[in-house]
Amino acid sequence: MIDLRSDTVTLPSDEMREAARDAAVGDDVYGDDPTVNELEARAAELVGMEAALYVPSGTMGNQIAARVHTEPGQEALVDVQAHVYKWEVGGFAQLSGLQVRAFDAGESAVPTPDQIREHAREESLHVAGTGVVCLENTHNARGGVAIPKADIDAAAEAAHELGIPVHLDGARVFNACVALDEDPNAMVENVDTVMFCLSKGLGAPVGSMLAGPEEFIEEATRVRKQFGGGMRQAGIIAAPGLVALDNVDRLADDHENARVLAEGLDAVDGLSVPTPDTNIVVVDSEDAGLTAEEFVDLCEGVDVLGGPFGEYHTRFTTNLDVSRADVEEAVERVAEAVQSQ
Repeated sequence: MIDLRSDTVTLPSDEMREAARDAAVGDDVYGDDPTVNELEARAAELVGMEAALYVPSGTMGNQIAARVHTEPGQEALVDVQAHVYKWEVGGFAQLSGLQVRAFDAGESAVPTPDQIREHAREESLHVAGTGVVCLENTHNARGGVAIPKADIDAAAEAAHELGIPVHLDGARVFNACVALDEDPNAMVENVDTVMFCLSKGLGAPVGSMLAGPEEFIEEATRVRKQFGGGMRQAGIIAAPGLVALDNVDRLADDHENARVLAEGLDAVDGLSVPTPDTNIVVVDSEDAGLTAEEFVDLCEGVDVLGGPFGEYHTRFTTNLDVSRADVEEAVERVAEAVQSQ
């Protein structure tokens, strides 16, 4: 089976398993797990922030950020395709009492300064004020688009001029940095907080990091506990995360494999596949007369796994457990399946 559903399906390496076995641990709620403390320090340094917090998932990291940045009754300003809006189970409303103002950021996947100014609202007797602007890089739902630093900076500057903090959902921000040859410190230097995942392209089995100013992270630690994310001997799962931080440069392999996959599938009659920026490949199967559900079923029949991404769009995601040979084999299998249907 060639599993291209997501980069979250990777299995921990032998080095990660050994790190988990040998990890020094303590009670993280008391702040005395040395492995978690080391991971948080390294993560903060990697993105140039004062402090970082280890959380069980990227969704929790985003939700904690929204809670700390805002007050109940405010608005979160987001792209209509943003992960925080589409796939986090209404968390902003339930957990932070926020309403969401969603708008179409377009193919660039990041709002322009004019869009920020147009859609942000100042609190009044009649309307909720904008409490946070959420950006995303890479942008999952828009096909893993790697957003340039200049565009992130421009959106953040417009928000800050209005007195609005900016949170970056950077679940795959290192994919963006590798694709654009950008230093992570520089990429996020003008946002207030950033979340990034250890459990996607970096290959750790569990966990994400939320980074920002020290005072913010102190409050975020309290909110993590409130959300049920306080962990005890978490060094067992944090240790593989330390190993994962050494996997940033190898993301380039996933990107190249994604391009090979896209080019191969685009050559199949009936399939249309744009060249990906990073490790997410989006296949349009409408001309083949296949809905995404039908196409995914067809692929599964030849032991290639993907996921529906719209009525006629399917997502394949390369990852560290998928080799170049796997990608080439996947193209052959899918081509034969489509041509024989």
